[in-house]
Amino acid sequence: MPARTRPLLVGYYGEHNLGDDALLEVLLSQLPPGSTPIVTARDQTEVERHFGVTTVDRRRLKAVLAALVRSDALVLGGGSLLQDATSFASLLYYAALVAAARVQAKPVLLWGQGLGPLRRRRSRLLVRALLPLTRACSWRDPESAALARRLGWRPLADQAGAGLGSDPVWATPKPATAPSWRGKGGPIVLCWRPVGQLHGEAWRPWLAALAQLAPEREVLWLPFHAEQDRGLLARLRAEGLLEEALWRRSREVLTERPQAAMAVCVTAGLVLAMRLHGLILAAVSGAPSFALSYDPKVAAAAEALGCPWLPLEPPPPANLLAQWQACLDQPPAPERLRRLAVATDPHRQLLTMLG
Repeated sequence: MPARTRPLLVGYYGEHNLGDDALLEVLLSQLPPGSTPIVTARDQTEVERHFGVTTVDRRRLKAVLAALVRSDALVLGGGSLLQDATSFASLLYYAALVAAARVQAKPVLLWGQGLGPLRRRRSRLLVRALLPLTRACSWRDPESAALARRLGWRPLADQAGAGLGSDPVWATPKPATAPSWRGKGGPIVLCWRPVGQLHGEAWRPWLAALAQLAPEREVLWLPFHAEQDRGLLARLRAEGLLEEALWRRSREVLTERPQAAMAVCVTAGLVLAMRLHGLILAAVSGAPSFALSYDPKVAAAAEALGCPWLPLEPPPPANLLAQWQACLDQPPAPERLRRLAVATDPHRQLLTMLG
């Protein structure tokens, strides 16, 4: 029988973000059999209810360090944890965990990570010092792997894919009961979020194009982050930016699990996604997709999928409506999806080191 492991899984879990939930779901599915993880979470009750795992409050470093003592490995799981865009203090948090794990002679794995941005010189120096303390790393995109190499990281000689894979969420399994895409003629689904590039009137041309796109179809606003995205429809309406006809055929759809979001997407004639994992889960569900990139990671995922995309730079192109119309009812190529799912294998291989 394989040895039982008790890793501490560290990430932005329990933040009411479907993308982070999808990452955790894939991570848990790839752990060696018999693993009994401890998971850092903000909303511990939600994570325990949805995933059936033991949790610790991620905001209390002392409690997380105590959980590390009870664990036999540290796994930084998914997303971009080693970055200073949030704050330098956030980077120090993860540095403290990595250092504590090594003092306790426990292996550190970076699983499916994005790396950066590292805007401060001290941040780059800190990450340069941290990377040699890890047993192995897997990166979710070429830019992160390249930055890691510039900071001195080198993959293990036998590490699958030289530590580079696609985003782990491409490996999200469709529920056994989920139908194939059946969204021809279906609603327009929006995985939109408030972004720095769009304030007030900057929204108007995008919304005007949306109002003209398949006006006979319903528009479903699907928040991926409950605290950031929920209510965006109502806020835009309150600011007088939504045409009356668009408002009448729009409604917000709230979901608690990635599978529920995929169930919405599987009926969509087109998903317009700003959220990275909104784009990925829509594509995995088989839905036609178009990406609106507020961040290079969204554009990179769209390129990998072969999905059309535009930067969120006002004003949008004059042919925006035509570009959206060309994507209606045109699902992604299954072979592309298969290749992206296969390309997640370096992340799965990384976790075999826990066995």
